[in-house]
Amino acid sequence: MTAPKAQAPLPDFTKLAEDLHAAWNAPGVAMRTRQQLVRALIVDIVADVDEATREIILTIHWQGGQHSRLRIRRPRTGEHGCSTSDEALAVIRSMVTRWSDQDIAASLNRMGIRIGQGKTWTAHRVSSVRHVRDIHAYKSADKDGDWLTMSEAAKELGVTHYMIRRLINDRILPAEQVVPDAPWQIRAIDLHSEAVTAALARKYRPCRNDVEGQIPMFIEVSEGNAQ
Repeated sequence: MTAPKAQAPLPDFTKLAEDLHAAWNAPGVAMRTRQQLVRALIVDIVADVDEATREIILTIHWQGGQHSRLRIRRPRTGEHGCSTSDEALAVIRSMVTRWSDQDIAASLNRMGIRIGQGKTWTAHRVSSVRHVRDIHAYKSADKDGDWLTMSEAAKELGVTHYMIRRLINDRILPAEQVVPDAPWQIRAIDLHSEAVTAALARKYRPCRNDVEGQIPMFIEVSEGNAQ
């Protein structure tokens, strides 16, 4: 009968414990080595739940008799690493009444808000979240024309997209954002205000050569002096 093979003893990590941080982060250290290091240093871990604070309490017993305690927030039912954050849901709910899934996705990405595992937003992912959370979609057919996008405002005035942004930045054309970094929205009636009309008139006014106090580049010479 063949005798059972004895398990190989764990490496002696006593010296490494003197500088655990350096040993853990040393170049070329594999995950298996880190796992062996943890097994050598930790005797056991006891988990408990604090229902009052909804926290998980981990008591770590180390070799040598020392122990430390770590408190971790207990996940809610259905919550996991890929779940949608409360911040993202707030943005979606704020924008969904006026903007499409594509616009919402672009705004979330500009804000630096990511979904689970650090992925960026797409229109399909916004739509999936809305479906799961029972958030009704924006319907372009319901748009009454009171509010316009920057592109629609530019088309209405016959100017460039850049010109509309400049009027907004100069506080000539009022505009609103549902949340910071969301697309601008403009009231249709504000496009034809006196301030906007005057600004566009200045923009397209022909250049004048008779500015007061300006020295002319070329001096007019009469026909008598030219001879």
